[in-house]
Amino acid sequence: MNRIASIDRSTAETQIQLELNVDGTGRSQIRTGVGFLDHMLDLFARHGAFDLRVEARGDLHVDDHHTVEDVGICLGQAFRQALGDKVGIRRYGHFTLPMEETLVTVAVDFSGRYFLIFQADMPTPKIGTFDSELVEDFWQAMAANSLCNLHILLHYGRNTHHISEAIFKATARALRAAVELDPRVTGVPSTKGTLIA
Repeated sequence: MNRIASIDRSTAETQIQLELNVDGTGRSQIRTGVGFLDHMLDLFARHGAFDLRVEARGDLHVDDHHTVEDVGICLGQAFRQALGDKVGIRRYGHFTLPMEETLVTVAVDFSGRYFLIFQADMPTPKIGTFDSELVEDFWQAMAANSLCNLHILLHYGRNTHHISEAIFKATARALRAAVELDPRVTGVPSTKGTLIA
């Protein structure tokens, strides 16, 4: 089973090509023009063991928002495409990740229904030149387009960079567990018989 996806999205604000292999080894090639997002996606791929390639051109002369949100949209669409009918997946995943003074828990359900709970206040509005509120916007876009329930909880933390990085790493680990194929499962893990919206 080749669980791969290729997304090509072009709007007046951004042009994005994204390729995802959920059964990869953590290789990444990321060029979005937003340095902090590149860093987050690189570690996301590594910790999720996803092969991920992203090429994005956006209206960065306005700000980073459209690029960050639209990459999140494409990543969500890629997961949805790659997982197909979701036969054999574990469906649920969760991970609690420490990063120095920070502790984050992420839980995911590839239910075919969208919901995001983001309980992670950012101590500072900026990480370098990056608007820290865009972390939530990214995961909002990803969850809405992959049709998953995604719960992100910051237990505690002081450094905004550490908090953001812990969120991306913990989400990668939770997604990795959820998309893993379960050899004990035939069909989809749902009494409804489907996980497609």
